[in-house]
Amino acid sequence: MIPTVVWGTGNVGRAAIRAVAAHPALTLTHVLVHRPAKVGRDAGDLGGLGRPLGVAATDDVDAVLATGPRAVVYAASGDIRPDDALADVVRAVRAGAVVVTPSLYPLYDPRNAPPEFRDPVLAAIAEGGGSLFASGVDPGWGNDVLPLLVSGLGSSVDAVRCQEIFDYSTYDQEDSVRHLVGMGQPMDQQPPMLLESVPTMVWGGQIRLMARALGVELDEIRETCARRPLETTVTTASMGTFEAGTQGAVRFEVQGVVGGEPRIVIEHVTRIHPSCAPDWPVPPDGVGAHRVVIEGRPRIEVTVEASDEDGNRSAGGNATAVGRLVGAVDWLVEAAPGLYDALDVPLRPAVGRLGTAGRRTG
Repeated sequence: MIPTVVWGTGNVGRAAIRAVAAHPALTLTHVLVHRPAKVGRDAGDLGGLGRPLGVAATDDVDAVLATGPRAVVYAASGDIRPDDALADVVRAVRAGAVVVTPSLYPLYDPRNAPPEFRDPVLAAIAEGGGSLFASGVDPGWGNDVLPLLVSGLGSSVDAVRCQEIFDYSTYDQEDSVRHLVGMGQPMDQQPPMLLESVPTMVWGGQIRLMARALGVELDEIRETCARRPLETTVTTASMGTFEAGTQGAVRFEVQGVVGGEPRIVIEHVTRIHPSCAPDWPVPPDGVGAHRVVIEGRPRIEVTVEASDEDGNRSAGGNATAVGRLVGAVDWLVEAAPGLYDALDVPLRPAVGRLGTAGRRTG
């Protein structure tokens, strides 16, 4: 069994606790938390398992890393604290751990990552013998391994499009929805997530990964963005009221341009209410989905809907992203120390987990 730490217990961390507890090759040894109110709580409670795991949460990072964990699932956010997240990950890698995380967007494509992100990780790998695999946003498989797999089913490919289409009223991260994405904010206020170059910083690595796998050279990476206001005031179950005239929907693309044309595209279509921008793409059930469209011969379209935590779609997306990362841990433990990406790490079947969901999660 591989001693494994889950670091962070927010939306991603909850799913990570469940995934580690369900994996037959891993054993959960520690859970690291930031909020004092969570210290001492059982990991099963924090992960929503409905049963204790016998692991009490702690905020003592030094003590946990001193135990020499073989693996760390780093689930703390890196959205507004990228430097702190990088420092945390470097500490764990230097301690000799295999680290998997969705939190370091620049390292989704390590070959083209800024030196200030890549070099500290490489130094930590050389010093401590750990590894790092960063992937997962929106979720990672939807913007790398799935479109690449599906592209291989066609005889010719003109373009690859990856879509996230979501009603954000079901999302339970109000700060991200209101203040990063800008839902409910004035239309003359530019949300941080939509500032020029930020989408490319987050999703550009996945564009470059797909281009590398498809054997094409990118001319450039471009961005497009459109925003729509709410026509009427709406009230959501978990985040309260969003006023008419404020931002109610966003549609943006990060485009990998090949031969002057956008050939590899990651597109987001997000709303705070279905009434906003009804002419934009909608998910099949109106809630949320991830879609891959391969334009070519034949044209192929694959839509994936994932739900977790009583049917929540955002929780389902988190869970599948975490499942990909946690499922890679034992492969990474057997591999040489290094800095890995989604093209290096195989997508693997759920060996030893078939039929265990009810028993493992209560």
